[in-house]
Amino acid sequence: MPLNPDRMPLCIRSAVENDLPALASLDAEAFPMEPYPFFVLRQFFDVYRDHLLVLDDGRLLHGYLIATPPDAGLSWILSLGVTPDSRGHGLGRWLMVQSLGQLRSERAHEVRLTVDPDNDRAVSLYAHLGFTQTGDVQKDYLGPGKHRILMTLELPDSAAPPPETPPSAPSARVNSGRQGGPRRSW
Repeated sequence: MPLNPDRMPLCIRSAVENDLPALASLDAEAFPMEPYPFFVLRQFFDVYRDHLLVLDDGRLLHGYLIATPPDAGLSWILSLGVTPDSRGHGLGRWLMVQSLGQLRSERAHEVRLTVDPDNDRAVSLYAHLGFTQTGDVQKDYLGPGKHRILMTLELPDSAAPPPETPPSAPSARVNSGRQGGPRRSW
């Protein structure tokens, strides 16, 4: 269902257990070729609950992001998904900015992700957020034929999150998809 200005305002919030069925549906819609099995999303929720953000309009989830909490100052963006009907409104960027602010406040000093080298829009989004490519394309990173670009963002030493980027401030259009982590990327 496309975004509708008559709906309740969009908000980013931490996922709750009751979101899991909707999160699984959102993931399957965002990644029809390789959705996470429900049990994987359940485990991500159990392990990264405070770092699993959802984009909610009061009725439907339109996107989500999973990050790891900082470990020795390093965090990973594992997955970023936005429903196809909600793409092109800056929502992926908004989720990223919120997550990066949270990670910065938790004293992360470096954030990494991987991205499909053929996804120019995603690479552009990350570059606009300050991520830079680390090394050459990683051949077969997620299995045979699943190459990835590793991108890194150095965060300044600050507990202050960056200014919010509301969805009304669109950025580069991006087909949302997986980031880094154990499987695949956008």
